Amino acid sequence: MRRWLDILLGRTRPARPKREHLFAMATAYVTLDTKLGYRPGERAGIVFRPVTSSYFQEFERELQGILALTHQEMGTQPEFREDTYGFRWVVLHDEDFEDLVATIHQVSQILADHGFGEQALAAVFRFDSPQGRPVYWIYQYKRGAFSPFAPAGRGQERDNATELRLRAVMEHELPIEADLGRWYALWGIPL
Repeated sequence: MRRWLDILLGRTRPARPKREHLFAMATAYVTLDTKLGYRPGERAGIVFRPVTSSYFQEFERELQGILALTHQEMGTQPEFREDTYGFRWVVLHDEDFEDLVATIHQVSQILADHGFGEQALAAVFRFDSPQGRPVYWIYQYKRGAFSPFAPAGRGQERDNATELRLRAVMEHELPIEADLGRWYALWGIPL
């Protein structure tokens, strides 16, 4: 009944974050490396929208504590940043790419467990092209899909040919966003 009222009144519900497809990156990175020569980076990050509340501050303190334990156990080093738009980043450093994927999932799960799952915007995984340029795979939580982002290296230009080539090779291994208009550029990624 509530859905019908929402439709009649023109209200929409925010999309629920989808974390389950994130683990596809844990195996897809091998294909990126072996078929295309894109080396997985030792950094990944998750960006989320902060909330002004004491509960959110408590969540951030707990997250810092959990990631400190993760650093001791797995060697994944966390770094907390705020970007120029006021979004929060948890940037992770680890030589083991699968640990990066697992820790990104852990952070998104902690956000959800504390009722802030809808604040998760994206997870970002860095790769280095055979020419040494950074290329990113961006996982949009609300869409439950990845999209490639290849900065061209000149201002805020994208290398669209590289992005389309990456999609063509990886579309059978990763859930890739079908709508090219939703392949967002994240300029100033701190990875």
